[in-house]
Amino acid sequence: MSEKQKMNRHALAILMVVLDAFGFAMMAFFVRESGDLPTMQKVFFRNAVAGIIAAGTLLRKPSEFKLSKEGWFGVAMRSLFGTSGMILNFWAIDHIALADANILNKMSPFFAIIMSIFILKEVPNKFEVFMVAVAFIGAILIIQPSAGVASIPAFAGLLGGFGAGTAYTFVRKLGTIGVKGNVIVFYFSFFSMLVAIPSMVINYVPMSIRQWTCLILAGCAAALGQFCVTRAYQLAPAKEISVFDYTQVIFAGMLGFAFFGEVPNTLCAIGYCVVITAAVIKWYYNVHVQKN
Repeated sequence: MSEKQKMNRHALAILMVVLDAFGFAMMAFFVRESGDLPTMQKVFFRNAVAGIIAAGTLLRKPSEFKLSKEGWFGVAMRSLFGTSGMILNFWAIDHIALADANILNKMSPFFAIIMSIFILKEVPNKFEVFMVAVAFIGAILIIQPSAGVASIPAFAGLLGGFGAGTAYTFVRKLGTIGVKGNVIVFYFSFFSMLVAIPSMVINYVPMSIRQWTCLILAGCAAALGQFCVTRAYQLAPAKEISVFDYTQVIFAGMLGFAFFGEVPNTLCAIGYCVVITAAVIKWYYNVHVQKN
């Protein structure tokens, strides 16, 4: 692969991470708008749309459903860690402040880098770790967590971030052995739906047309995020692109301002600047410094 091709792959990976951040910010917005519904009911609809879309792309080539032994292991681990991380995150959202749950889930880029060391032998340098830490500080300034981060639900939220970060690492591993993104998304979505069905059936709460609409739109937004994050971590290592995942808190802030009249205070504004600056510096480092 030529240097130009590598740079193009890296640029595409960054774009995919930013789109994934936008998709998941929209998903959180619509989940919030859906109101007080059981966690597993939200989990089911969050994955149903992505599963249907992925299945539709695979039905044209049924042979793509087949996986190698190594592929099955990677898909199983991605599904297990991804589903457990998502459930823990949703449960944390239901039991602590939304800001606290969000910042704990934003530990996933750190965990992705750490797990990449053990699973993929992709060792980050000090600068890469530093820039992710700077972006995390910016996220804290934006979200401004409360004392709720010191609680059992918060620990569950932290484990949710670990699950997400580990899942992304297995996505990267699957990409290195040629497993396509729609295959990964299909099996992950199908697994998550199976896990959610028993509890959803037992605790199902009838929904209004508005709630149906919100959850379907949440599923569409999650599908965008899921396909994009899968593609991103197939294209580039976590140490190179994970910092851009923090753009999600910026999108969330924009949605909060546009739809809920949430005007950012001084700390939020500083946080936005920190996150954007960290992302730009990281991009410049990868393109103009590390490649030389």
